Amino acid sequence: MLELKNISFAVPEKEIVRSVSFKAEKGKLLVITGPNGGGKSTLAKIIMGIEKPQTGKILLDGCDITPLSVTERARAGVGFAFQSPVRFKGLRVQDLLRLAAGKPLAAEEACVYLSEVGLCANSYIGREVNASLSGGELKRIEIAMLLARGTKLSIFDEPEAGIDLWSFGHLIACFKKIRARRDGTVIIISHQERILEIADKIVVIADGKLTDEGTKNEIMPKLLHGCMETCELLKGN
Repeated sequence: MLELKNISFAVPEKEIVRSVSFKAEKGKLLVITGPNGGGKSTLAKIIMGIEKPQTGKILLDGCDITPLSVTERARAGVGFAFQSPVRFKGLRVQDLLRLAAGKPLAAEEACVYLSEVGLCANSYIGREVNASLSGGELKRIEIAMLLARGTKLSIFDEPEAGIDLWSFGHLIACFKKIRARRDGTVIIISHQERILEIADKIVVIADGKLTDEGTKNEIMPKLLHGCMETCELLKGN
């Protein structure tokens, strides 16, 4: 389980995250949503250790990981998937999966992870991770890497960014599979309705503050109502 206690983060002349506290239960899929520029991606980077909070604590399974570096958090079981996955020229997909697993990985085992994310193993196992792969393919390979690592906590920062609708459909299927496994905590930063619909819990961040949290059934009607009100105001203008 992940627990954030009074997390705050600021840069000169701007407070980006303001005393945010919430819990992400083990085996659950939590989506952090809210307006653009509200502090969602910064919060994800704080959880991973890319940014350091000025105040507050981050607990993973009861252990304080606040002082740990990115590398130390990765060793503790935290995984992070960026909006734009990195391309590794000269490395094959199988090489990446072996690195993620941290041990020798037979081709058959690597293929299992690729199949989990809806990729034809025979077609991808020997592919080089370069410009020949689409954004959607890279993101699914990145998810396969997190599965190979067996992370306690997997964080996805706006996974829908830069991919087409076809790839987005496959991405949703991947998250549904991960959610069904129930063997780790998943946090997704997103404002896409189809991702919100598969959440166990939704946390709303706006202007750096936690403004609401609850189940999908509790939060979705409020979000949709807010969108309708915004549309009406725009029509009026």
